[in-house]
Amino acid sequence: MLNIIETIMDAMKSQSDQDKDQPLHVGEVMSCWIYLSGLELAKVSVQAGINTTSDEELKTILEEDMKLGDSQRQRLHDFMVKEGIPLPSAPEDMPKSDSNSIPLGVKLTDDVLANELSLKIVSLIMQAATAASQSIRTDVGLMFIQFQAEKFAFATRLKHLMRKRGWIKVPPFYLPPGTQN
Repeated sequence: MLNIIETIMDAMKSQSDQDKDQPLHVGEVMSCWIYLSGLELAKVSVQAGINTTSDEELKTILEEDMKLGDSQRQRLHDFMVKEGIPLPSAPEDMPKSDSNSIPLGVKLTDDVLANELSLKIVSLIMQAATAASQSIRTDVGLMFIQFQAEKFAFATRLKHLMRKRGWIKVPPFYLPPGTQN
C-alpha cells in the first residue's frame, strides 16, 4: 500500500532545493516560535505526569511522548538556530519525585493526566497543520507535516489507552428528532 505522507514528502523534498536561498517570512518564524514554546510547556507537564502516575501503561505513554517531544524540540531548535530565529524561554525541568509522596489534594488523577496530554497533542497537531499550510518554504512545510504526522500517530496510541481505561471524554450523541434511541 502506498504511504501518502511519504509520497507527499518525497515530492516536496525534490522541490526544497530551490528554497535554500529564500528567507523565512514572519509567519514561518512565528510558527516555529509558537510550536517550540508549546513543546517546552508540554515537556514539564509530561514530566509532572510521569512523577504523578502510578499506572505503568500511562507512564509508558507519557515517556513515549517525552521522547517524541525531545526529538521534535531538538530538530526545531537546530533549525531555528541555523535560521537565526531567537528561541523562546523554556521552563526548568521538573525534578523526579515519588508519586506516593504527592498529597491527594494536589495529585492529578490518571484520567486528568491522559486528557490533559490529549489536549496538548491536539493543540500541537493543529499548530503544525496551520504552520504547514502557511509555509512558503518547502523545508518548513515538510518539517511541520512530519511533526503533525508523528503527533497524530502517537495520539492514536493514546486514544486506544484512553478508551481501554474509560478515560476518553465523549460529547453527547446527537439523535435527530424522530429517530429511535
